[in-house]
Amino acid sequence: MTFLELTTILTAEFGPELEANTQGLQPSLTVPTGQLVAICQFLRDDDRLFFDLLACVTAIDNGPETNTMDVIYNLTSIPYEHNLMLKVSVSRTTGSSQLPSVPSIAHIWRTADWHEREAFDLVGIRFDGHPDLRRILLPTDWVGHPLRTDYQEEEQYHGIKTK
Repeated sequence: MTFLELTTILTAEFGPELEANTQGLQPSLTVPTGQLVAICQFLRDDDRLFFDLLACVTAIDNGPETNTMDVIYNLTSIPYEHNLMLKVSVSRTTGSSQLPSVPSIAHIWRTADWHEREAFDLVGIRFDGHPDLRRILLPTDWVGHPLRTDYQEEEQYHGIKTK
């Protein structure tokens, strides 16, 4: 199934708020945060689509100029051999108590569990409803999220120079 066919099905089901982007190497579909879970459930369960594999969840900090961060989902239907990149844009906030958030999809695809934890750990995206959202790569007492553009690296970590 082509990207155009996929977006036609999804727009018919979820409305014109979905934004197709065909620029670049891989087309993507930006979806509203509030519709993410329903869209993912539909992509997995609809017999025409059957996206049975969530290959990756990652996040990008677009910097303070845009004041946004993107969460990106790479999906594949193994039997139908089609792929889809979903994006959710969220407002960028600062401070550990005000992390940007999107709903977790770990209950739809179990692989999202660790992918979401990695995006939380490194970029600082909170996944609401995640069953165990804690750091996965960095120590539990690490300060900040190192892939954010506003990350300030400490001079030392437990007496070990980091710079």
